[in-house]
Amino acid sequence: MTSPSAPTSTHKPRLMILEDDPGLCSQYRWAFPAYQVLIAHDRPQALAQIQRERPAVVLIDLGLPPDPDGVSEGFATLEAVRQTAPDTKSIVVTGNGEKQVALRAIAKGAYDFCEKPIEIGILRTVVDRAFRLFSLEEENRRLSQPARSPIERIITAHPSMLKICRDIEKLANTNVPVLLLGESGTGKEALASALHELGPRSRQPFVAINCGAIPENLLESELFGHERGAFTGAVKTTIGKIENAHRGTLFLDEIGDLPHPLQVKLLRFLQDQIVERVGGRQRIQVDVRIVSATNQSLEDRVAEGRFRNDLLYRMNAVTVRIPPLRERGGDALLLANYFLERFNREFGRNLRGFTDRAAAVLARHAWPGNVRELENRMKRAAVMAEGRLIDVEDLELAPASDEPLNLDLRAARNRAEREVIQTALARSNGTLSAAAKLLGISRPTLYGLMEMHGIEADAVKPAETTSPGGAAPVHDEPM
Repeated sequence: MTSPSAPTSTHKPRLMILEDDPGLCSQYRWAFPAYQVLIAHDRPQALAQIQRERPAVVLIDLGLPPDPDGVSEGFATLEAVRQTAPDTKSIVVTGNGEKQVALRAIAKGAYDFCEKPIEIGILRTVVDRAFRLFSLEEENRRLSQPARSPIERIITAHPSMLKICRDIEKLANTNVPVLLLGESGTGKEALASALHELGPRSRQPFVAINCGAIPENLLESELFGHERGAFTGAVKTTIGKIENAHRGTLFLDEIGDLPHPLQVKLLRFLQDQIVERVGGRQRIQVDVRIVSATNQSLEDRVAEGRFRNDLLYRMNAVTVRIPPLRERGGDALLLANYFLERFNREFGRNLRGFTDRAAAVLARHAWPGNVRELENRMKRAAVMAEGRLIDVEDLELAPASDEPLNLDLRAARNRAEREVIQTALARSNGTLSAAAKLLGISRPTLYGLMEMHGIEADAVKPAETTSPGGAAPVHDEPM
């Protein structure tokens, strides 16, 4: 009896041979034992099998009946294959000395060509490359349509970010101050906006101010407003950001850069929700939900005497720590596909994906600028790319190494299986029975898979949520 893991022909990648010579068909079948070889002798047979079997690669002899001595039927078949299965890679076979015909076929959408008489070694190499590209593009398409996170503007499939999105959903319905902690470009403003949009204040103003981008002598007026004549140039009374956010949400970005004198005034506001404009004496009651963000360690700034400890306690009733892009697994490629689709629409392009080299660099780059850097590089690539696929040069990134992207199918399946298991464990908050139900397997099977992939039961942790004053992280109930 065959082992459940033993490969069968139906599990092999499908290669279609479109050739009217039975002898050549037999040679092709013998030459490709790693693939499930489908044979067709003319265009109607080929299209019927393509619709039914969806082969990844099609090998097309351009000299097909009813025009075996010409190329008209071969080109018509190539176009029909392209329309029926646009993702399938077509390799054309031409007579010796017909290189111009082959180049014309590539211009019409063929992936590559081989000249007769066929050298099997060369043909195998071309076919294997076509299968690798098809596999990579299929993975790109899968990643570009992930199970969407609960927050519309957050594109992720990583367990830690999915957990953060669920935490944001919970926090949105409260009025507690939230501190978003993460590197620049990790999506702090998107999460702050989600806290507002998903909560009861969504119909009221969302007001954002970058505390590090406004000169200190102007920041107080920006936040609290000023009365006419309060200082030189104050020709009229101006309402500040805090008043503008009445009944809504005030987002204080880069709160670690807030000057010390303003920290005192902000602390007083947080205590009683009363504003006094610069140069004014009127006490104005406001109702504002505060969300703040920083890429600095506020505890370190407190230790240095540059940030008030009591203000930190007021602002971080809950701290949400956002991981940088380099710690989010396959999210870089996922986001790259999202941006590619967006910029294709925006710039009227029809880019199909990434070369192997570009995909490898996207996966390995450290992304010091995080999602913002990736977005900017993708925008440039979408405008400047000359081919149908984005390459490393279009991204202006140096190759990470000379090591090729690992396209070993078994390794890819193991990686995918491990990521799916980790995602299920994260979504079920570490409850094995719930994770097994999500995966459609039994609990003992899940135990076995976790052991095989080296996933420890206590290694699947929810994203950190810190209590006031930098207390120890609070986690959901362990598995």
